[in-house]
Amino acid sequence: MAERTQYEELMRQFSAFGAVRRELGRIMPSNCPGGSAAVLTLLDRYGDMRMSKLAELLSVDMSVTSRHVAHVVDRGWIERSPDPADKRSRILRLTPRGRAQVDELSRRTAQLLADRLSDWSDEEVGQLIQLMARLRASFGDCRTAQPPPTRPPVAAETPHSPHHELEHTTRTPA
Repeated sequence: MAERTQYEELMRQFSAFGAVRRELGRIMPSNCPGGSAAVLTLLDRYGDMRMSKLAELLSVDMSVTSRHVAHVVDRGWIERSPDPADKRSRILRLTPRGRAQVDELSRRTAQLLADRLSDWSDEEVGQLIQLMARLRASFGDCRTAQPPPTRPPVAAETPHSPHHELEHTTRTPA
């Protein structure tokens, strides 16, 4: 087990996440705040789903999820259709416009990461991905399991890149 001083230093290093998130937020389209980006990328990654599943993946309550969903529905990025298994529920699905928005978010995110990590080797980036995935799993993040891919990844995109794991509290690109 690591020494207390190592854990204290680790906590100081965690502050870098805030800087990364802020910069990712600055490159996002103004009409696509973080919650909306999270909804889009989670639907892209996991496919069609009920609102309750989306709320679980976002780690927020249903009222917050409903607001995020309403925003993306209003922009034509997703559609809600009746769930054949339960007519009281709705299935959320990306539209072609939504897929185009996801592609734009991915392009912007991948470019920023490629720019900022240009002096990192492929091995170092791979190590960071593995360690971040392990950290998430240690904290019981339900999104650490690898779902079947819904589309081929774009350059510099990884299953655990910020593009896929968007948080709901800031304007970042699930």
